[in-house]
Amino acid sequence: MYPGKTKTDPRLRAVLLVSVAVAASLALGGCRVPQKMADQPQYDPLEKSAFFPDGASSRPLVEGTVPSPRVEGTLAQVGGGPDELFDSGREAGQFSDKYPMPLTPELMARGRDRFDIYCSMCHGRVGDGDGMIVARGYKKPPSFHSDLLRSRKNGYIFDVISNGFGVMPAYRTMIPVADRWAIVAYVRALQVSQNATISDVPSADRSSLDAPAAAPRAEGEKH
Repeated sequence: MYPGKTKTDPRLRAVLLVSVAVAASLALGGCRVPQKMADQPQYDPLEKSAFFPDGASSRPLVEGTVPSPRVEGTLAQVGGGPDELFDSGREAGQFSDKYPMPLTPELMARGRDRFDIYCSMCHGRVGDGDGMIVARGYKKPPSFHSDLLRSRKNGYIFDVISNGFGVMPAYRTMIPVADRWAIVAYVRALQVSQNATISDVPSADRSSLDAPAAAPRAEGEKH
């Protein structure tokens, strides 16, 4: 031991070494190793280029490129066009009450199938808003049978399915466009079914409604 110097506690020395090591690692962690692919020169939008003969850095679209608003299931086309009704539920920018395809039994069956899968847990099987999520404490959605929703146009219902509304999420990435229209048709059928009279039933089918109900089974009787 030299004169005038004190002996350093080994434990203190160990603490100092650890502190220096941590500080060094933090300092080095802030340093980024250059990456040639990530750090290569890039053009800014609309910047001039000396590389291309036309002097423009933005290159023309490859032949056959489809704008994203026209890809099924993405943002709807607006401002008119041959597929505006099918893609957005609008005509000339306004919600339409038309269907972009014929109403067929197959379309209705598809709509019921998709509705039961994607919609019934919230809206209920008949569209009254009493789905299973309500029993679990979630907010009750509005009934399809209210005067307000019965008065809404088909395009509005399609738009809500596509883009969501309030707490309802957008389903455009999960449900294809044609299936959304099938659901719209089925929602309309539900609205009719819950507000129908006997005169709305085709005469050929009324006899089945007039048939007597099956007698209830006695207690203990086997099914």
